[in-house]
Formats: sequence, C-alpha cells, structure tokens
Amino acid sequence: MAVKRKPETESRLQEPAASTGRAPDELVEEAISGYLAELSQLRNTLDRRYDQIKSGKVQPIDGEGAFTRLRNKKSQSLAFMHGFVLHPDTLAGPK
Repeated sequence: MAVKRKPETESRLQEPAASTGRAPDELVEEAISGYLAELSQLRNTLDRRYDQIKSGKVQPIDGEGAFTRLRNKKSQSLAFMHGFVLHPDTLAGPK
C-alpha cells in the first residue's frame, strides 16, 4: 500500500533515515506497526476494564473524587519534599 506523505513529513523523515542508514519507508512502516500494536493493546485494556465494571468485579470511581485524591497526594508529596507535614483539614480544601 502506498502512503502519501506531506512534504514536511518527508523532510522530517530524512534526518532519522540518514542517521540510522534506514530507508524512510522502513521508518514509516515501523512507526505505523508500533502505533497499531499500541492501539490494539489499549483497546484490549479498555475492553477488559469494561467487562470488569459490567460484571461488578471493580467499581467505577467518581472523576472529581479521583482528581481530589491526586491533588491531595501531590500536596502531601510536595510538603514532604520540603519538610512539612500537612494537617488533614488542609487537604480538604476551602470550605
């Protein structure tokens, strides 16, 4: 199958092709192959997770709650790195 490349893409391919001694078409084939492998792996992961949620093996989490936990962990990590201990009320945020 022939893949038409934009002139900008073609010019960007020339440097890695020259530095590796590989043909631009070989680099494109490798990139597409890697992309498709990652896409397949992601699809399988999402399908498995969906099946786990649907069967009740795992429970979905609230998005805002997840972000709050991440922000709290980040705050705790930053405080620890700087020698501070945060009181739990500090992590709850403004009231």
